[in-house]
Amino acid sequence: MGDHSVQLDQKYLWGGKESPFQVSYGKMMMWFFLVSDALTFGGLLVAYGFTRHDCLEAWPIGEETFNSLPFLGHGYPLLYVALMTFILIVSSVTMVLAVEAGHRMDKRGVVKWMIATIIGGFFFVGSQAWEWYHFIHGSEFGKVELSDGSLAIVKGHFGEIESFTVTESGGHYKQGAVIKEDLMHTFQHAAAAGHITNGIITLHDGSKAMVKKADDHDLTLIIKKSGNKQKASKERRIITGESAKNLYYGALYSGEANRVIYGANLKQNEYGPQQYAQFFFFITGFHGFHVFSGVVINIIICLGVVAGTYHKRGHYEMVEKTGLYWHFVDLVWVFVFTFFYLI
Repeated sequence: MGDHSVQLDQKYLWGGKESPFQVSYGKMMMWFFLVSDALTFGGLLVAYGFTRHDCLEAWPIGEETFNSLPFLGHGYPLLYVALMTFILIVSSVTMVLAVEAGHRMDKRGVVKWMIATIIGGFFFVGSQAWEWYHFIHGSEFGKVELSDGSLAIVKGHFGEIESFTVTESGGHYKQGAVIKEDLMHTFQHAAAAGHITNGIITLHDGSKAMVKKADDHDLTLIIKKSGNKQKASKERRIITGESAKNLYYGALYSGEANRVIYGANLKQNEYGPQQYAQFFFFITGFHGFHVFSGVVINIIICLGVVAGTYHKRGHYEMVEKTGLYWHFVDLVWVFVFTFFYLI
């Protein structure tokens, strides 16, 4: 065994020009950065776990919150998030192939696989932006406060709003006018402000109009916070049929502000406790910033590869260091995905 050990003198080990672990200075600094960044994400996820434990009853369930696909609407629980995750993991594989090509001094291979990684990164960032947009604007039903003080999220197929027919003139619309533009946005804004009573909506100019709306289908209330009558226990938390319809529209058409909440921001959200949206925006946004930064770095390094900078140096270590950062971003997303979407 002793015959295979290599003795290095102290001057070589600690002379300041070489790493005692035979690792370049750049790689070592990248590892230091990644360890510190991992501690930051770890602290955020631990804080998220503690907060969720305190609000366990009302905390949102991933498949209830993230169930949409672009252009296809609702009813696809976690499918788009799974696709995002798959693309990001594949981009990590292409980054490995780029590093491997660099070890072989294959310039064309490095360029090819780095471009594939960049495309995957752009897809993920764009998908996360779409998720944020959907999360902020919320569902068509929103979260509703029932008459007994309980809170419920609503599932089902929302009947299309066909028109508003003005029954009382205001500053802009005259009696008898039929409005067919921007119906959903106007309806939700009025509902949240308590400006809909018994199917009559008060528009922004003070006019009143009758809402013509198709029937909902499969309307279901899921109680997230118990009230005097409705309970959030597993046995009693689901309400369907006419009971669900009466409870929902009784609150929606009550004329009281804030009985219905649509979407999410830092102050309120329809999916659950206020802290849920705050953690979602901060942690997924922080990770999204890392992915975007990684894409930008990959583009810069890829341009250097195309220019032949690293080939002239005789190594592609910059590609390898970029790969370390990209793999870290992918690994962190596995934990964020698990905490926010699966558990």
